[in-house]
Amino acid sequence: MNVLHGFHATMTARPGQGDEVVRVLLDAPSMPNEDCVVFLVCRSAENPDTISVTEGWTSQEAHSRFFAGEAAQQFVERLQPLLEGESRYTDEVPVGGKAAF
Repeated sequence: MNVLHGFHATMTARPGQGDEVVRVLLDAPSMPNEDCVVFLVCRSAENPDTISVTEGWTSQEAHSRFFAGEAAQQFVERLQPLLEGESRYTDEVPVGGKAAF
């Protein structure tokens, strides 16, 4: 499946909430979505309250359609109170690589 839309988001959890942010992200409703081809959650080695997510979608329309739905809105409502400040977004499209967990 081709990835034609993606981004990288870096967010800061409220102090001590990094574990909970990671848990919520790994339980994201986009994980079983066939249009979400890449969903990678990472954590800063220096600051466990700094978390990043890389997403790759089949299209911008698929991403927009998903986030307009109720499941995504509930997910955002769960995540937002755990975060501090504004998340930073960078436009990027994942093109390949390797992941083994």
